[in-house]
Amino acid sequence: MSETSAFFERLTVAGQDPLFSKVCGRVRFDIGDDGDLEQWLLDIDHGRMRVTRSGAPATTVIRVSAQLADAMARGEVNGLAAITRGEIMVDGDLALALRLGRLFPREPGRLRREDPDGGT
Repeated sequence: MSETSAFFERLTVAGQDPLFSKVCGRVRFDIGDDGDLEQWLLDIDHGRMRVTRSGAPATTVIRVSAQLADAMARGEVNGLAAITRGEIMVDGDLALALRLGRLFPREPGRLRREDPDGGT
């Protein structure tokens, strides 16, 4: 299992995240290199998270290489910095995509960073 798959599995098991209690949206992650595409769909409904492997339509689509997605899942890469460098492409709601950075570990070995503003 890749680091990215393990990350999405953790989201599936958690099911609810209080940091996202005011968030609703559908985000599709298109992850792949050289024609090999893996798609994950994250539905967020007031903090309830549901993850499926699907290429269904979404309001926000995040395109990233498999290598970079694994590095983000390990906490080795900051998503905002990667967006700024053009390594991650976002179509749709950029604010939602940036907020998702809170789900990723901030440093290797941590599940996710603390939310200093209480999720607002």
